[in-house]
This record gives sequence, structure tokens and C-alpha cells, in this order.
Amino acid sequence: MLLSTAHAKTHDHVMPKIPKDGTTMTDLIRSIATDQKHEAGQPFYILDLSTIVRLMDKWNHSFPNVKPFYAVKCNNEPALLTKLANLGANFDCASLLEIDTVLNLGISPNQIIFANPCKAISHIKHAAAVGVNFTTFDSKLEPLVTAAPCAPRQKFGALPEEIEPLLHYACNVAGLKVVGVSFHVGSIAQDPIIYREAIANARAVFDVADYLGIPKMQILNIGGGFRSTPLFEEIASVVNEAVQDFFPDPNLKIIAEPGRFFPETAFTLVTHVIGKRVRGEKIEYWIDEGIYGSFRPTLYNSCFAESAILGPSCDSLDAVAVDIKLPELELDDWIVFYNMGAYSKCAGTKFNGFDMLSTPTYIVSTNST
Repeated sequence: MLLSTAHAKTHDHVMPKIPKDGTTMTDLIRSIATDQKHEAGQPFYILDLSTIVRLMDKWNHSFPNVKPFYAVKCNNEPALLTKLANLGANFDCASLLEIDTVLNLGISPNQIIFANPCKAISHIKHAAAVGVNFTTFDSKLEPLVTAAPCAPRQKFGALPEEIEPLLHYACNVAGLKVVGVSFHVGSIAQDPIIYREAIANARAVFDVADYLGIPKMQILNIGGGFRSTPLFEEIASVVNEAVQDFFPDPNLKIIAEPGRFFPETAFTLVTHVIGKRVRGEKIEYWIDEGIYGSFRPTLYNSCFAESAILGPSCDSLDAVAVDIKLPELELDDWIVFYNMGAYSKCAGTKFNGFDMLSTPTYIVSTNST
């Protein structure tokens, strides 16, 4: 038990490795879009497994002593999960379905942490039945839950004054074995110092546990919020220094729950222009993906004509990008969106009869890995 402070249907197509003869990702996209085996006009993803390998190398170099438990909620693509498992990652699951998704790939239950701070009793029982015994908590109102002094928007996590009674209740009343402390600074953390403050708070929880006579805790979970950007190395440096300052014990096990770090830049989404409308100097395009599929309401800026990109549903809110500039497109053109691996496909729905859950993923490798 860890005290914490603070399944989509898929259709995967394995593609050959991109040859080293000058073939580019653009060439590959064009070949898939025109392949007779691909349903005409259907959007699709490309997952570059070599990017996952490079990112795992980057993680291991920056965090040599931190075991990653990949947050399945970010992207549950089976090929991604299998590759991460083969590279040595464990998994952070937040529901019964996510647990079953990972187990169905042949991954051991010992590689899973059930890390949702609030879990249904039936899910807890199911996790125990399939051998997933590593979980988190942040209140005594739930049998097994996570505690964090600095939790995002205070929906989850325990306040400092709640730590001592929570630990007392967990160990002396509920009979739980508390083995460590978890925190989560929030998604897409931008300030490395936040991690140092959270690690200092975690140290305070360890000290309270020692004061209460609780058996020595062995695990520090530094949560998620990591992205593969230049800031990542700075965050890693701050975290590693803080761990040395506050947790000099070499026997401490440190884990993390990265989500978008691995899939975000590994996935490319290719969409199809299904409609076009000219209004004055502005051109509007409809595509076969939208906010009920892979997109958040905002996207990227480009150049050329004033344009808007609209999703396929009849909801007026289904606007992928507005007030952007694009070269003029025509019906049946394709639009490519890079860095689409995090919180995109897994958030899709079947709203308005458009099945965004079955967008296929083509698995490629840009080198010999």
C-alpha cells in the first residue's frame, strides 16, 4: 500500500521498418493513405516504436534509479504497452479495465500499481483477485487509497494535518501495510522546484511514520507530469538532487508514473479533409477527426490563408482549430498532426455516430531497433 501526498477497441496494422534509403515519414503516410488495404478516407495513426526506445533510453539516463510505471490512461495502444513492457517499464492503472488491458498482454500483476485515489469496492476486489496488490490511498473513507500534501486542485491527496491520523488509521485500525509515499505535481509540470517541494513534503510524511512507530517505509513515488522537452533534464536534475538531500538511504525504492512522456511524440495522426467552405477571406475545412476523437479544443498555428478545421459531428463545439492560417486545401487532401500520442485516441467516443474508437494504428520503426 502506498500513501500518496498531493479500453478502447483498436485495429493495429504492423508496417515494415522505414528503410534507410531516403524514405521519410511523409512518404510512409502517403503510401498508407493510397494503399488499397487501407479504407479510403479513414483517418489513421502511425506509432514509431523507435521513438519509444529512444525515450526509454533518455529516461534511464536521466533517472537511473527511478522505475517508470507508465500511466495507461494516457494511451492504451496495445503495441505501445507491449513495447514499454519489453523495455522494462511497469504500469500505473486507474481502473478495472486498464488492469485487464495490461494483464491480457501477458504482463505480470506484480508490474502494476492500482493508483486511482478513489476506487470502487468491486474494482478493489477484482484487483486483489488477479494479484494486483500494490495500490494507493489518501483518505480513510475508502479501504485502499493515495496521500499527497500538494495534490492538483485538491481533488486528490491528503492535507498535512491529515497525515498523522491517516497513517494511524491505516496501520492500527485498517491493518494495512503502508510501504511508501506518493505525490503528483500535476500534468505538464513547468516548474522544477515544485518537485523539490513535493519531495520535502514526502520526507515529512516519512518522519511522521517513524514517529508513530510504523515499520520503515521503502518507496517514494514521484508521480508524473513529465514531457520529453529540454525542461525534462532540468526537472530530473532537481529531482535527483532533492532525493539525495531528503532521502539519502540507498535502499529506498523510487518509482514514477509518467504518461505523456512516452507516447506524445511517438504518434502521428493523419486525417482526411471531408468538407470545405469559403467565407470571405476565410476557408473552413471539415476533417474526419475532432474533439470527440483525438483532439482538445485548441491546436497549433500554421501559415497562409485564414482557416478553421472542424470535426465531423453536428456539435458546433466540434472545432479542432479556429483562426489559423493554412495553405488552401481541397477535398480528399490529408492533414497530418504530429505529437498526437498523449490523451488523444484513448479519449475518443462514438458521439453522433462517428466511431472515433476504431481509428487504426500502423506500427513502424524508423531504424533497426
